[in-house]
Amino acid sequence: MVNVSMTGGSVIVTPAPPGSLYPSAMRDVAGKRRRRRSPSARARQAVPLVLVVDDVADQRDIYSQYLRFLGYRVETAVNGFDALAKVRALDPDLVVMDLSMPLMDGFEATRALKADPATRDIPIIALTAYSLHLPEEWALSAGCAAYLRKPCLPADLESTIRKALSGSPS
Repeated sequence: MVNVSMTGGSVIVTPAPPGSLYPSAMRDVAGKRRRRRSPSARARQAVPLVLVVDDVADQRDIYSQYLRFLGYRVETAVNGFDALAKVRALDPDLVVMDLSMPLMDGFEATRALKADPATRDIPIIALTAYSLHLPEEWALSAGCAAYLRKPCLPADLESTIRKALSGSPS
């Protein structure tokens, strides 16, 4: 135990058990919610749920692991059809959507989610390997809250997710 005095006050610092700092450091993520859920639902689901949609398993795994490390709950989907089903079943706080996928691409899935009153308020972040500006315009016009290009720095993804969950413009 260490007693530190500053500017007339004091702070007592005690060593924390190993591993106890990780959950407390991640609690800040939970405070960044912008949703339509009732207060009791928010209390049950204090940590935001992010759905990562990508047809490439390595991409899904990389981003999912990083988001879990940050303290988010994460589910995954492999294409637009899978994303629609999982969004309706899980009611995630946010979707990270690849745009180029087989069966149903991210543009079509985003338009379908934004057209449905039950899912239209869920922020969607486009995360794609498209390098031209035209897909960015399409993604934003389809209803995405933000557009990120792969490879995306983890800090950029984290910042964009935080902004989208807080309702801030990206």
